Amino acid sequence: MNTSILIKELKFKAIRSSGSGGQHVNKVSSKIELTFNVMASAGLTQDQKTRITQKLSSRLTKTGVLILHCDDSRSQHRNKELVIKRFVSLLKTNLHVAKKRKNTKPSKAAVKKRLENKKRQSLKKVHRKKPDM
Repeated sequence: MNTSILIKELKFKAIRSSGSGGQHVNKVSSKIELTFNVMASAGLTQDQKTRITQKLSSRLTKTGVLILHCDDSRSQHRNKELVIKRFVSLLKTNLHVAKKRKNTKPSKAAVKKRLENKKRQSLKKVHRKKPDM
């Protein structure tokens, strides 16, 4: 995954942010909307594209466009930086392939120790019983 190519493919739109802020909120478009077309991307391989469309299916539009919003800060530039960081981390986490677990078996010493403990516990219980007459 080449992040510099991906960042060049991003499209940004500034929108008026909702919420508190008084007159400032009504004058300034500080909220940033990031759009990224997954299928048209040159920075991703075909395998990566299919992986992202499967993992992020709930966040994609019908045309395969990922949309992210950020209105955390009152600054448009800061919101743009934050939304880019979110985008990159979202892609990294969803492109990560977990290693397959290798099955292991317990060592001979561990098996022997477990059986000895079982035997010891069994003898302890047997010795508690009343003797036969």
